[in-house]
Amino acid sequence: MKTSSERLSRRERARRIGMVDALTARADAFFRANTPVLIVSDLAAAEFASAVARRVRTGNITSDEARRGFSAFDMWTGRATLREEMVTADVRAAGAFLRRLDLSLRTADGLNIAIAQRIRAALVTFDQRMAAAARALGLQVVAA
Repeated sequence: MKTSSERLSRRERARRIGMVDALTARADAFFRANTPVLIVSDLAAAEFASAVARRVRTGNITSDEARRGFSAFDMWTGRATLREEMVTADVRAAGAFLRRLDLSLRTADGLNIAIAQRIRAALVTFDQRMAAAARALGLQVVAA
């Protein structure tokens, strides 16, 4: 006999661990219409882990749900993405971006832009402020 958590749809389980939100439908539509090579940086993976852990600390999900989310993320990134490590040059480049007073950037956004710039990848983001900064820095931004 299946437990109640096993009876939940895959999408509902993903929603409960914070992997489905208001932008999920847009992301799904983007990936159905495009076939980009997906690159996930170690920084992005750490940001995901932080978001899931925060949901545990705030009582929105259980530790078991978080572990399942980590496992699903690891399986997805292992199967469907290329991984990219952050290097010292990315930190230096992000520092320079953050010192530009004409850009509105958070540290993590600057680091993600620096990684994409270094590996000559286009950036896909829903964050309009990050997209504007990336464009100002000469990075190709793909509308999602």
